Amino acid sequence: MKYGLNIRENGALDFLSLGALVHRLDPGPIPFRKATHCDIHVSGGEFNCAANLADCFNLNTGVATAMVDYPVGHLIAERVKAMGVKPFYKHFKHDGVRGPNMATVYSDRGHGVRAPVVFYNRCNEAAGQLKPGDFDWNAIFGQGVRWFHSGGIFAALSETTGELIVEAMKAAKAAGAVTSFDLNYRQKLWDIWGGHAKAVEVLARIVENVDVIVGNEEDLQKGLGIEGQDVESKSKLDPSAFFAIIEKAVKKFPKVKVVATTLREVHSTNRHTWGAVAWIDGKTYQSPMCELDVIDRVGGGDGYAAGFIYGLLSGASEEEAVKLGWAHGALLTTFPGDTTMATVDQVKAFAKGGSARIQR
Repeated sequence: MKYGLNIRENGALDFLSLGALVHRLDPGPIPFRKATHCDIHVSGGEFNCAANLADCFNLNTGVATAMVDYPVGHLIAERVKAMGVKPFYKHFKHDGVRGPNMATVYSDRGHGVRAPVVFYNRCNEAAGQLKPGDFDWNAIFGQGVRWFHSGGIFAALSETTGELIVEAMKAAKAAGAVTSFDLNYRQKLWDIWGGHAKAVEVLARIVENVDVIVGNEEDLQKGLGIEGQDVESKSKLDPSAFFAIIEKAVKKFPKVKVVATTLREVHSTNRHTWGAVAWIDGKTYQSPMCELDVIDRVGGGDGYAAGFIYGLLSGASEEEAVKLGWAHGALLTTFPGDTTMATVDQVKAFAKGGSARIQR
């Protein structure tokens, strides 16, 4: 057993995630109120991890999610296929007028002193209608799955999505998969139907079945109801608040063996200082710091999670796993869109201290 985890050596799928697929409309640096065109990126935190692990790190990955049979759904499904992710879809029919729909995220990139602006249309979202019993977990996990992952945004979509995650986590554990969860606490989503108290109750029942948590100190405090110091008064690059709250988190959830997060200080929209840390089976590890010239910050955290998980799945040292996640997350911010365009060789080179000198 390494990292405090019992990771299977093989399986039909190295990684399986459960979450919502969305499409993001991106007008670049132009605010939406002045936009005349936009790019379309397929996204969703859980899918992003699966896509990154497949496309960059050459792992066999899958995603369990909702799919609406209409042109937007077809566009999204094409991108899932292009990224090499195996889909397990619960299909919904669109009525031609009201949905159900694949959610839309609107996100301009901002520039310099002007921050990015993100807003949503998740009205009548198909993924929010997913519920326990919609997937045959015995058949899916029966193929052999090494790692299972989900996240807090999906848990917050409705009264049924969190219950579906609990069902899936229990099935994953019974089948011998390592389980991970990105807390991604979003107050505005929880406020629609349950509020903070409901969030803490639902997330606690999920995390009872989780081996690896991805989330910063604010996620841990608000998502898991753990008291800690004022995170706003600390430097974003100071991991002390994160490490200080780990002891409380693992005391409350003793089955958790790994907690990981990114460190990001935003100097301007396009200039960030970037780092990463992890607590692994009682010991702490930290990446170097680097300065990022950011093209698109969306998906950087998922980039870190994917690289870190790849490190653990591949048997890298704890420090190397943190550096792989840090390097991949950094590279991901240099591409437009939410998913990777990096190669595993680029990630490994940067993790070892590679430079931006031209490659001839």
